[in-house]
Amino acid sequence: MSTDRSPETGARYAPAAGGAAFVAFIIVIGLNLRPFLTAVGPLAQEISGATGMGMTVLSVMTFLPMLLMGVLGFAAPRLQRMLGGRGVVLGGMLLLALGLALRGIAHEQILLLASALICGLGVAAVQAVFPGILKARFPHRVSTMTGLYSASLMGGGALGAYLAPRVATWAGSWQFSLALFAPLALLGALLAAVMIRKSTPQKRAENGPMPSYWRAPRAFLLMACFGLVNSGYSLTIAWLAPFFQSTGHTAATGGAIVAVMALAQTVTALGLPFLSRKSRDKRPWFWLALALQLAGFGGLILAPDLSPYFIAALLGSGLGGCFALALVISLDHLADPWRAGALSAAMQGGGFIIAALIPLLISALYSLVPDFTLIWALQSALILIVAVLALRLDPALYTQALARRG
Repeated sequence: MSTDRSPETGARYAPAAGGAAFVAFIIVIGLNLRPFLTAVGPLAQEISGATGMGMTVLSVMTFLPMLLMGVLGFAAPRLQRMLGGRGVVLGGMLLLALGLALRGIAHEQILLLASALICGLGVAAVQAVFPGILKARFPHRVSTMTGLYSASLMGGGALGAYLAPRVATWAGSWQFSLALFAPLALLGALLAAVMIRKSTPQKRAENGPMPSYWRAPRAFLLMACFGLVNSGYSLTIAWLAPFFQSTGHTAATGGAIVAVMALAQTVTALGLPFLSRKSRDKRPWFWLALALQLAGFGGLILAPDLSPYFIAALLGSGLGGCFALALVISLDHLADPWRAGALSAAMQGGGFIIAALIPLLISALYSLVPDFTLIWALQSALILIVAVLALRLDPALYTQALARRG
């Protein structure tokens, strides 16, 4: 049997069987995980007018799923031991399909919030275990496949933002628009049942006890970096379209701006991990993504009317690159896919909680001081904090860092 050599570790691995089909599966899963978030912002005015939901309540439809992504991230290794990766992904995709279908009949605030809860639970389950599944399936191409997954995820976000206002206009129903991706979620569930091997309890027991990396100081560092940069994603998908609508742009234009941001995320989520695949130290690429993000927020503060699409592209380039590289960095800490997946899940657990709570706090501040400039300035300060924290992500110290469990 021929083998490939990992450019990151030098180890040899057998090529994954059915690789092309699994790559298609990765794309379908990724496309499903963000439209339920990005479709809401461009339709904020329509939803608010029909349901009476204020902007603060509407923002909960974004921040509640992010919070669930964090909480479930801590439980992901235990869920995977109980159900196997196949069971977790299959169940998560079915929950997502259910939540999206519920939006198709939602006419009241409570149903929309319930749909956010259900969709958030489903997506949280899937994305907490999927990076570990990728590392196990493609151990010799972790950066490339993680980048493909991240790019698909961001691409789905672009589709959600772009299609939501246009389908709502065409169909005369914002509910139909929000439910648009339910069939794709069902397809993802079907593919999960086919593409992921079913593991027996005995096989799952071979992984050993559930690693408790969430108690390690290194996990806290990864959580902080992941959470602070992703709070920028939470803020932009919730507030970017309303911000530009407040300056005179239409809902469709606001959706297009968010779509441009998401498309830029797709490019760097795929491109930066690929470009960095031969580099053990991913920090220079991570700092580049942070700089792009900072430039985007600077544009919102200093010259929002100069070119909204260019500013959105800068923001997306930074956000997409940071998300994908953070996943790669967490997976690079450990060679074993089960333990690397557990560390990545811990990072996502704490990180998504941070990414949910910080925007909630900033949104509460906005209700007191209604100035978008304050929102963008606070997030810019958080980016600078992450740039300093990243100094500690020296790959030469990965083993030493994880030896300290706290």
